[in-house]
Amino acid sequence: MVSNKNLGAIIGGFIAPFLFLFHSSLAQGGNKTIESRRNIPFDSDWLFSKDKVANAQQIAFNDTQWRKLDIPHDWSIEDLPNQKKDTIIGPFDRKSMGSIFTGFTKGGTAWYRKKFKTDKVFQNKQVSIYFDGIYMNSDVWLNGHHLGNHPNGYTPFYYDLTPYLNPLGQENVLAVQVRNEGMNSRWYSGSGIYRHASLIVTDPTHIATWGVYVTTPLIDKQKAIVKIHTTIINERQNPQSVSLVSKIVTPNGKIVGQATQKINTKSPTDQQIIVSNPNLWTLEAPTLYTLISEIKESNKTIDRVETPFGIRSVHVDAQNGFTLNGKRVLLKGGCVHHDNGPLGAAAIDRAEERKIEILKKNGFNAIRLSHNPPSKQFLDICDRLGMLVIDEAFDAWEKAKLPHDSHTFFKDWWQKDLDAMLLRDRNHPSIIMWSIGNEIPERVDSLQTAKKLVDRVHLIDPTRPVTEALCKFWDKPTYKWDTTANAFALLDVGGYNYEWQRYEADHEKYPNRIMVGSESLPKDALENWNLVEKHPYIIGDFVWTAFDYLGEASTGNATYDKMEKKVRLLKYPWFNAWCGDIDLVGNKKPQSYYRDVVWRNSPIEMAVHEPIADGMVENISDWGWPLEKRSWSWHGAEGKPLQVRVFSRASLVRLYLNNQLIDEQKIAPNSIMARFQVPYQAGTLKAVNVENGIETQSVVLKTVGTANKIRLTADRTKIKASRNDLSFVAVEIVDENNQVVPTADVPIQFSISGEGELAGVGSASPTEMASFQQPKRNTTNGKCLAILRPTGKKGNIVLKAYSNGLTAAQIVISTQ
Repeated sequence: MVSNKNLGAIIGGFIAPFLFLFHSSLAQGGNKTIESRRNIPFDSDWLFSKDKVANAQQIAFNDTQWRKLDIPHDWSIEDLPNQKKDTIIGPFDRKSMGSIFTGFTKGGTAWYRKKFKTDKVFQNKQVSIYFDGIYMNSDVWLNGHHLGNHPNGYTPFYYDLTPYLNPLGQENVLAVQVRNEGMNSRWYSGSGIYRHASLIVTDPTHIATWGVYVTTPLIDKQKAIVKIHTTIINERQNPQSVSLVSKIVTPNGKIVGQATQKINTKSPTDQQIIVSNPNLWTLEAPTLYTLISEIKESNKTIDRVETPFGIRSVHVDAQNGFTLNGKRVLLKGGCVHHDNGPLGAAAIDRAEERKIEILKKNGFNAIRLSHNPPSKQFLDICDRLGMLVIDEAFDAWEKAKLPHDSHTFFKDWWQKDLDAMLLRDRNHPSIIMWSIGNEIPERVDSLQTAKKLVDRVHLIDPTRPVTEALCKFWDKPTYKWDTTANAFALLDVGGYNYEWQRYEADHEKYPNRIMVGSESLPKDALENWNLVEKHPYIIGDFVWTAFDYLGEASTGNATYDKMEKKVRLLKYPWFNAWCGDIDLVGNKKPQSYYRDVVWRNSPIEMAVHEPIADGMVENISDWGWPLEKRSWSWHGAEGKPLQVRVFSRASLVRLYLNNQLIDEQKIAPNSIMARFQVPYQAGTLKAVNVENGIETQSVVLKTVGTANKIRLTADRTKIKASRNDLSFVAVEIVDENNQVVPTADVPIQFSISGEGELAGVGSASPTEMASFQQPKRNTTNGKCLAILRPTGKKGNIVLKAYSNGLTAAQIVISTQ
């Protein structure tokens, strides 16, 4: 990890009043020869074993029978071995120690080994191994030498390999042991080297890892003052005089500013560049510049680092709310866990990108990372696509939520873990806040801990506000909400989990407190959003959750019971939280259509509740949603009254069935919903807004025909011939008119050929335990998903899908 002397140099940066200039890691322009040699991908050709083995760190260990794979890799999403009928299905085990927390998946202990030769590019260089994340408790060896232990599963780290590399041309053995043991996570964590790894190869005199820090103390239409703080490390026995050259390059490759300075390689260097007429980073046009930092010796470049960044200003206060480039922005937020559904925790670049694309398409402009730092690539994508981020460090401090969670190493590792997040992420334009914790049990009792965390954040990055998600969970019986006042006083922005009813009363007591709904329930979307629109001191609302995720199984369940209402968590075979606006494979759920109206992104939406059997009562958890669909296909329910809910901000809505007016209803003040009871009859159901007696916008649901064929639709049919790219293929059961049949839950069989493999399959179902990797899946609501991954070669991938009684389908994906 970062040494104290280097850290002290890096953080001696500039203090700016919430005005930022940030970077992403997507390099643009310039000669990348040194940059590409400096950062060498280290993802391919690892050997893996989940067997219990001893001494696998030894050079001579026999690994010839181990499985060969590429990282990112998550073994917890893979099929368990020796499966027995009715006991273990796919990656699921009823007896899993993680139970509903991890969605009945399993961790364990496993090993990774990788062999590589000492290349001539390593000569007279310093070589480090960088891991962006290993879950969890990893130990790393090179050629039998123990490099270190890293307990946190979410923070990046690196080790110096230089002293232990074998001579030129000889083979080296890197061994990694990973231990995901005990009850250590409240959600699906995944297991293994699930993020990228790379070799960092530098001259002994080089820019420190995470050693570039960029801020802007002034931004206006005419210019932006760019301040650059660079930390140089010199491992030479006889230091030489060098120069630091910093250039700012536009997206089209034009240099718009440059600074050169002779440097003393024992101390950080501060530079300033003025960019005239800057293009600002916005949500609509997230322009990224590139800072090129070069160390030159006798006019020869000996190190080069590229730091893409965005120029923009952020300000937050209780009077004006949150502003981006001087304009108020209401945070339409959602909380997001790190898994990628059928891929598990594997942080493959395209999977990370698709998640943000889907959220942005569905109206979100901000996400809260729950409850840990994400992959570097995830933040790069948020920078590039224009998504605001709350980056969160911890779910536990020194008190446990689970017996073996991160409280076991917090005391010894909090500073290293917090520093790693801040130093790696602090230049990203997407990040607007740092969170020091979520629902911490001792959040009121341990203000000293909170203060040292806040102080550390302010020291390393004084440009962003600090928040913490506070709640009434984990409380002692004697706790009252007012006891949180001292905790809130330490924060720049107060995070409220499920406490929107307290906003206005708290504002009366604490008029300068800035508030954000750091978690809220889907059913409370309107109440939360009305307050965000009404009061600038409430800067946004983050629903739990934006996307369905593995683990915390049945959090958002809705079920039926013959007894009176009794909300409870459900266990096996639930494996999915089921509380997201977007389902596990990326489809929009009914609550997301409701949110479209709440956020004023759609004028009118409609949902129909499925028939409820006589004598049954629907039980909906606090995080749940009624069992309704955006469908008017209910074969077998003819003549039975169905509940129809229309969501609208109009004063009056009308409902038509087959062009006959069923009813019209006024929408009550402080509501956006009208309820109708409609006897089911096949045909067309239409809801219409009425304003001043005139019918305006409408939404239509039509009865579809019987299942006829399979339709395959790829998010992209041309992709890169890269292991980091994917094609997500939507599998739909459609009728003869190409309409999706929402009642078609049928088995699909896949075959794949060409230059690709099946990386994962899945459906929206939260309870259908099945393999995510075998070439078969049942559809849910007429849909499922197949994910294709290139082999790394150019060519075509051919996917075919079959089901008895349906016309088969085929799609070709080109890898280039």
